[in-house]
Amino acid sequence: MTESSQRKLIIAIDGPAGAGKSTIASRLARKLGYVNLESGAMYRALALKAIEWDVSFDEEAALFKLAQNSRIQLEPSLGGNRVLLDGRDVTQRAREIDVTEAASRVSVHPKVREWMVARQQAMGAGGGVVMEGRDIGTKVFPAAEVKIFLDADPVVREQRRLLQHQLKGRAAAATAAELRDRDQRDRTRAASPLVPAPDALMLDSTELSEDEVLERVEQLVRQKLG
Repeated sequence: MTESSQRKLIIAIDGPAGAGKSTIASRLARKLGYVNLESGAMYRALALKAIEWDVSFDEEAALFKLAQNSRIQLEPSLGGNRVLLDGRDVTQRAREIDVTEAASRVSVHPKVREWMVARQQAMGAGGGVVMEGRDIGTKVFPAAEVKIFLDADPVVREQRRLLQHQLKGRAAAATAAELRDRDQRDRTRAASPLVPAPDALMLDSTELSEDEVLERVEQLVRQKLG
């Protein structure tokens, strides 16, 4: 499926952790020749800087100042986006569990989210992007032509995350507990909570393979392209 001769859409994929957003967004972007914008990667980069600079995850003013003095870039590559923080490649470090957990806490602050949203909107303003996160269809790009809310049974999402990080025993139990806490924070935060956009396609991936999810999303894109 190629779209080089067609108009360039903005495609928003939202949902909780472990639903498969990142994989589907990456694969869809490659098939369309679009840019895959990972909002989560941007929050993880800021969280990593907060860890390195010893900035409290609960201090909104300090985190906002840190964000204002940060340069976060996403560079497409064959293996997925490279994440650059102030010119430094932090792609692998930003995916480690401590950074992921920190990102969930950093992202609850309204001023931090406003700063991130402004940059995300600038990056995707020209279209031709697949952006995944938790508030893309509701806050970042409410006028996106294609909106997907990808979800799955909480137990299945936990299992996927443990398999992804190859965790067992106490580490597995701690990660599962953190995933549940993160779900609670994302869904109940005051700033841009995790909720489906009214016009989003609800897609449950619990019993679907990656290929099946991708096919359903592609069908929606074809419809929008006419």
